[in-house]
Amino acid sequence: MFLSVLSAADPTEEPTAPTLQDAQESANNAASWVEQNWSTWLSIGLRVLLILVIAAVLRVFIRRTITKFIDRMNRTAQAVDGTALGGLLVNVERRRQRSQAIGSVLRSVASFAIMSTAALMILGTFEINLAPLLASAGVAGVAIGFGARNLVTDFLSGVFMILEDQYGVGDTVDAGVASGEVIEVGLRVTKLRGDNGEIWYVRNGEVKRIGNLSQGWATAGVDVTVHPSEDLDRVKAVLNQVGEDMSKAEPWNERLWGPIEVLGLDSVLLDSMVVHVSAKTMPGKALSVERELRWRIKHALDGAGIRIVGGLPAQQDEEAAPDPTAGMAAPSAYSNSASPQSQTASPIAPPAVPTNVTK
Repeated sequence: MFLSVLSAADPTEEPTAPTLQDAQESANNAASWVEQNWSTWLSIGLRVLLILVIAAVLRVFIRRTITKFIDRMNRTAQAVDGTALGGLLVNVERRRQRSQAIGSVLRSVASFAIMSTAALMILGTFEINLAPLLASAGVAGVAIGFGARNLVTDFLSGVFMILEDQYGVGDTVDAGVASGEVIEVGLRVTKLRGDNGEIWYVRNGEVKRIGNLSQGWATAGVDVTVHPSEDLDRVKAVLNQVGEDMSKAEPWNERLWGPIEVLGLDSVLLDSMVVHVSAKTMPGKALSVERELRWRIKHALDGAGIRIVGGLPAQQDEEAAPDPTAGMAAPSAYSNSASPQSQTASPIAPPAVPTNVTK
């Protein structure tokens, strides 16, 4: 019996070839299985195809809608470019970059939402349990969020910064860590051109506070320091005339958004008086307005004969006659042979030897 078992388990025995009856039986089983399940697979395939078609059509429609909306924003910016309103309020490059960034974010979010929803619906069609998959995705998302929290912070800060239009290309900003003119705005990094030409790469998540010097309006202020003996009414009249002339001249009539006002005295000292002159200007033009205003005020005050502190040389007192003995040295105590210093410095004389000795 043991030998018969060994002979049956002998691996060297050649397998028997399948017969025609076995092949026919396998084909009948396959045909029976297909006949029983073809409707189920056909319905699943049609549902998957329908989900893919709807997702693709919806994605194309939403992306085109977003693109048309962004193009309309750019056309609006180009329509006012070159006009007075466009020069004051609109920066075409800023609007273009801002609209492109917003469009890119919206298209990416829409595509991700549509395709992820379609993928989950397809998996549900195959009757796959999505609970473990969603739980794993949640855990992976939390891990990635902790590992790349700085990147996520920069990205979210950039999105809100662009949506709220906090600053854009061409603005002069003070970001705390750096200041300068904005040359590029991104979702993660903002590029600033410094006063010396350097380029600062500022992460959006590192910006805790920001001051935009190019939005709204700016203020140009000039302090005029005159001699306290000058007539204040005359000084005010001259400054008002300078403001009227500058407000009518080009291109200052466009850069000034209000009249140049003489606000009054800032301080009164024994040797000077400070008169403050102020004007509201278009954003980013305060420095040039201040320089031109100082130039005109200096010419006007010189023409009116009004003295500016430091403009006249100070009166010098008459110099006294030089002392002829100033260059002479004081007499030395050693020059007098009877002085204690001379006697102390003199050598001690030897004792005298007597000539007559009594024996």
